[in-house]
Amino acid sequence: MKRLKNVFGFFFISLVMMSFSQCASTKILEGEIPLEIGQVSYQSWVAGIEGGGSGVNLFIPIVSNKDNLVLDSVYFQGKKVQLERKTKSLYVGRFKKSTNQKKDVVMSADPAAEFNNPVPEVPQKIPFELKQDECVVSFTDRKRTKYFKISDITKKKAQFYPSAPPRN
Repeated sequence: MKRLKNVFGFFFISLVMMSFSQCASTKILEGEIPLEIGQVSYQSWVAGIEGGGSGVNLFIPIVSNKDNLVLDSVYFQGKKVQLERKTKSLYVGRFKKSTNQKKDVVMSADPAAEFNNPVPEVPQKIPFELKQDECVVSFTDRKRTKYFKISDITKKKAQFYPSAPPRN
């Protein structure tokens, strides 16, 4: 009987600990955006040469930033990237797509010849449920990572880069 109590106690304690282990990894959105943001937009782009790449750029203009917060990364359309600060008032997230990328893959019967092949990118599941025109931005405030959601992101006309520079 005492052994049964010990086994039951062990399972109960394990269950309680596992239920609390997810609390730290839960990402909570801020109710109020801590800075004033302009019209957020995104634009697809494609290089004009084969293997030149393609992707989506997300533009986040900052109108007012009283607390001088620095934006860290953004979750958008199922992906996460680091934000790049272009100017004092503009952040850009650059999402590369797999289309029109260089494919330098060596296929050989000799495994040593395939050694330098790139590792396939495994898509990661983001911790937010987002619509096509929504993103979540992360920032650090007092050594704590916080998140806020931006909705109604506008889509700009796609940018197609020419395959050769224009002639003068």
